[in-house]
Amino acid sequence: MEKVIVYTDGGSRGNPGPSGIGIVIRNDSGKVIKEYGEFLGPRFTNNEAEYQAVIFALKKIKALFGKGKIRALEIEINSDSELLVKQLQGKYKILNANIQPLFLTVWNAKLDFGKVEFKHIPREQNKQADKLVNQALDAQTVKMDSF
Repeated sequence: MEKVIVYTDGGSRGNPGPSGIGIVIRNDSGKVIKEYGEFLGPRFTNNEAEYQAVIFALKKIKALFGKGKIRALEIEINSDSELLVKQLQGKYKILNANIQPLFLTVWNAKLDFGKVEFKHIPREQNKQADKLVNQALDAQTVKMDSF
């Protein structure tokens, strides 16, 4: 089974506030396949942004590899959000009403793949995804300031 390693991060300046996501998709030898940094909008929390990053990553992997091939993929999703990972592993309850539909979206999306595993990693190991979040937020701030 081919393995794809994903690093996701979501961030909010203000919590809630302007939010963005960063995703790095690598093959099993560590080579970067694709990177994304996207602005989400003006009013998301950190946790909502973390979930949006995972949802975005799963959609992009599906688009990159095609619906037929993703059944044979093993996806390892790495995040520095302990809450996100523990919730997706079924170890923490989802009490926040805004997170519940995001959880269900991830849960349903992962059914299309052969295997999806969620891993909590230290922030230091997620620097590239974090950098992409900040670049997306900085670029949006520049756009907003230019009006």
